[in-house]
Amino acid sequence: MANTASWLRGAALYQIYPLSFLDADGDGWGDLEGVLSGLDHIASLGVDGVWICPFYPSPLADFGYDVADHRDVDRRMGNLATFDRVLEAAHARGLKVIIDLVLGHTSDEHPWFRASRRSRSGPLADRYVWADPAPDGMPPNNWLSVFGGSAWTWEPRRRQYYLHHFLSSQPSLNLHDAACLQEMLDTAAFWLERGVDGFRIDAVDFFAHDPELRPNPALGWQGEPPVKLFGLQRHVHDMMHPTIRTVLERLRAVADRYEGRVLLGELSSQPGGSQRIARYTAPGGLHAAYTLGVAKQPFGARPFAEALTGVDDPGAICWSLSNHDVERAISRWLPDGADPERFNALLAALFCALPGTVCLYQGEELALPRATLAQAELRDPFGKTYWPEFQGRDGSRTPLPWRADADHCGFTAASAPWLPVPAAHRAHAIDRLDARPDGPLAVWRTTLALRRAHPALRHGAVAAVEAEGAVLAFERVAEGERVLAVINTADAPAELSLKHRPRATPLDLPRPAGAPPAEVTADGRTLVLPPLTAWLGLA
Repeated sequence: MANTASWLRGAALYQIYPLSFLDADGDGWGDLEGVLSGLDHIASLGVDGVWICPFYPSPLADFGYDVADHRDVDRRMGNLATFDRVLEAAHARGLKVIIDLVLGHTSDEHPWFRASRRSRSGPLADRYVWADPAPDGMPPNNWLSVFGGSAWTWEPRRRQYYLHHFLSSQPSLNLHDAACLQEMLDTAAFWLERGVDGFRIDAVDFFAHDPELRPNPALGWQGEPPVKLFGLQRHVHDMMHPTIRTVLERLRAVADRYEGRVLLGELSSQPGGSQRIARYTAPGGLHAAYTLGVAKQPFGARPFAEALTGVDDPGAICWSLSNHDVERAISRWLPDGADPERFNALLAALFCALPGTVCLYQGEELALPRATLAQAELRDPFGKTYWPEFQGRDGSRTPLPWRADADHCGFTAASAPWLPVPAAHRAHAIDRLDARPDGPLAVWRTTLALRRAHPALRHGAVAAVEAEGAVLAFERVAEGERVLAVINTADAPAELSLKHRPRATPLDLPRPAGAPPAEVTADGRTLVLPPLTAWLGLA
């Protein structure tokens, strides 16, 4: 089945982080009943589907990505029957549902790991990555964990080290082992049988490693070493092994047994992301993939132009500019002194025009800024390790504000939610923005409708990509329709020459109150763009 047949191509997704979406049972933690209650809000945005982050049984050391059972629902979030109702209700609203598939690791509380750590023999002995110590008792090589320290932890019962790319409580599965891989493929089939429309596949680049366990080459540093030592190695042996493509092909073969199911992969921000997107999404692999490489660069025309031209098929790219792993874009990229609502409208227009899949993170439709938390309020182990130089991911994971005048903005009836709701988020509450015809919520609804209305924006090929200073320009072409997209990424006026561009009639993009529009000069040769302004023209 060709990737071009995928419903994912051109789709807009809404990412739900269920722990922070809506708490229906009053225990302070978001749950699947809350997701069910919030589906009307999501459907009102005009998205095509939802990506639901992990809801599996978990000790929550990494807040859902440390899975103790891949085929069940954490009791704090509901049960399988609750999930089935969410699935049915989403489908009734015309929403596809993809869920997180965590193939590369489990929690150390998973029954497989409890058995594997006890003995070097038995049916689960090779389910994880084990290695003998070096002659001096040190780990078998120099591989580092993303979350800090060695990627190896000593297990005295087995008298071997086990590999973990993230927390030591997240042992890496050995997908080189045929039985292990088959179990995970059967897990995918379990959820496909329940009716999910596909998977967002976590941490694809970590699925396979060098079987010889060769050490990574050092990059070295000048001056002081960085806060995160993971950046001091070239990660050529601990991750991104060529056999990852084989794993993805096996998974695709499972998905293709079920009509219309899709695979969306998360890639790391290691160098070469565009090449890996191309390799992993070639026919027979993923339908689409994203990397946070663009999100981790300064906001500007050049990174987007390089991403658009870095692959032969830009339609295979998924764009995730905010999510549960990075600071919210409106805080990360907003120029000092700039109007947040104008910048929000710019991001919405950019999303509207980009090819492939766009993924809107919960709260992004509200122009929700990053929450600033005290050290004592942190939950994220990543943030606790690197505080205060890196304050972790909790600032992007605080509960969604539903009602401005309610306790905890209506997220929970509990005395305290699992993460606090900042007072500054009350102004961004859904009920308050629903009443504003020119507010961020209305901007996102209008731009997503514009994307749906124009085949060129939804499915079109990409042409004539240009990055001139702060201005990004590209064309989308499909079904006899051509749209020129121009984005001024700077908080200063800019111009784009139209001498070599087709004449175009401007499309009606929403603007915050008081924001001037971009205009074409009388001779039709120059587009004049106010600060942080987008322009779309239909040729």
